[in-house]
Amino acid sequence: MISISGKNWEEIKTNHRLVEKIKVENNLNEIQSKLVLSRNYSKEEIYLIKNHIEFNNPFQKKKDFLSACELLKKNIKKKSKILIVGDYDVDGCMSTILLVNFLKKIKSDINYYIPDRFKDGYGASKKLITTLTKQHNPNLIILLDCGSNSFEAIDYLKEKKIQTLIIDHHNTTEPYPQSDVFINPQKKNDYNKYNYLCTSYLTYLFIDLFIKINKLNYPIKDQLILVLVATVADVMPIRDINKFLAKKVLNDFDVNKNMSLKYLLKILNIKRKLELHDIAFKIAPLINAAGRIANANQIVKLFTINSGDQIKNILENIFNLNEKRKFIEKQILDDLDYKNFYNEEGIIVFYKPNLHEGIIGIIASRIKEYFNKPCLVLTNSKNIIKGSARSTSNFNIGKIIEKSLKLGLIINGGGHNLAAGVSLEKNKLNLFKKYIDKNYDNKINKSKNIFTSTILLDAININFANSIESIGPFGNKNTRPIFLIQNVKFAKRIINNKNYIECFVKKGTKMIRSVSFHHIKSKINYEILNSNNNFDVFIKIKINKWNNKSTIGLEIIDLIKKN
Repeated sequence: MISISGKNWEEIKTNHRLVEKIKVENNLNEIQSKLVLSRNYSKEEIYLIKNHIEFNNPFQKKKDFLSACELLKKNIKKKSKILIVGDYDVDGCMSTILLVNFLKKIKSDINYYIPDRFKDGYGASKKLITTLTKQHNPNLIILLDCGSNSFEAIDYLKEKKIQTLIIDHHNTTEPYPQSDVFINPQKKNDYNKYNYLCTSYLTYLFIDLFIKINKLNYPIKDQLILVLVATVADVMPIRDINKFLAKKVLNDFDVNKNMSLKYLLKILNIKRKLELHDIAFKIAPLINAAGRIANANQIVKLFTINSGDQIKNILENIFNLNEKRKFIEKQILDDLDYKNFYNEEGIIVFYKPNLHEGIIGIIASRIKEYFNKPCLVLTNSKNIIKGSARSTSNFNIGKIIEKSLKLGLIINGGGHNLAAGVSLEKNKLNLFKKYIDKNYDNKINKSKNIFTSTILLDAININFANSIESIGPFGNKNTRPIFLIQNVKFAKRIINNKNYIECFVKKGTKMIRSVSFHHIKSKINYEILNSNNNFDVFIKIKINKWNNKSTIGLEIIDLIKKN
């Protein structure tokens, strides 16, 4: 089925006998069983649908983690000066916060630094590390969510006899940087099956192991909310232990144990039980705005101080930065001509010389989401071009950027399978684009978009919606399922705040409130606003909770126009 947005849709194909088997053995309904089978849930993930699971630290006997614990212990014992350098995104900041809070508690001599996107550029460069070393004179530098490709910086520190620990999850290949300890599940090692963990989770599990080995009394589990924020912000798969993490935190989270988050939820007007959706679309963008528009060091300060007045001042500042970010983002998206992207053969590449550097990753994400194709957005930065890429799960953009760096096509770059950053000389832009397209199999572009099942509008009720929710929490690799409802119309259509459409999906006397978050200029929103035809509509079902009341809402994903 080809939709009006040009996507090719197909229903999930599953073995009916196996669906029935899962249904009977686990007391699940048809849709739940179909999702469990199609997503290849483990026994633990199936059990998690109706139960709670505690999990143990999987790195208790892993050499890298044990070596890291020994390295840190020796430096603490010697009263060494420790410097933490984290990336400027949410994962880098949360990793830094976890370690700063812990080391402060055990009275270590620490400093931290989050690079400035505009002044320092991406990653732990030799220039940055040289400057920081002269300023702080550290004995140990811990690089968080960066460092996997910082060969020159690590070699410089080795010459200076400064020890290094890298904890990162970005793509890396041999030969690895020669740090004293290098924790990265992307390496060839005995824990690479955990390559879906973000740096914050790796840092948390490292601290947890250090606490256990040294029999310390520190409530590290109270910090799990920060790990979940980083996991969601970095679009890590919500599967396996990430899913256990999400369910545990959302069930157990006590806002009163974290003053900064308490004020943050207040400024965002989140008064109900926290949901993953809140983290993805409200909390993470607010935190990320600091590094996108200004400097992310204030985020670390926000979560490592206890002064209510200072917390409120920082939150007010980053709230204003986020409003500025939203304004700039809307301006750029409003100026886009979406028609130019429909016939793009390779990945979508959008270059404009005067874009705001801090926003290009969001623009790439928005374009990628709408067209379901990898997207690279580039702009001028002084005498070079900087770019940010967002990709789909079937095309590892991080590896392509890494290979481009080794081939000399770009100056700098790195990332993981879904997101990457890059800088290059202007005269190599066309060569770089050709290289990416050469590695992009256009069969990926023509792959089908999957929906779970065709259902009746009348079948959508609270009980059905609750059965869907039990498969969550939803995120990357465990997305909220998409359903097809046929021959419906749109009623009471309005544009809300010039950003998205609210309407009702209607068939006969049944009507359900719905939203479309597609850009106003998209073909989907044009049809919703202007057509009185019948449509087959691809939707997601969500339960909205407010004042202890639950109502069903639909999100419109795509349309097929009926003749």
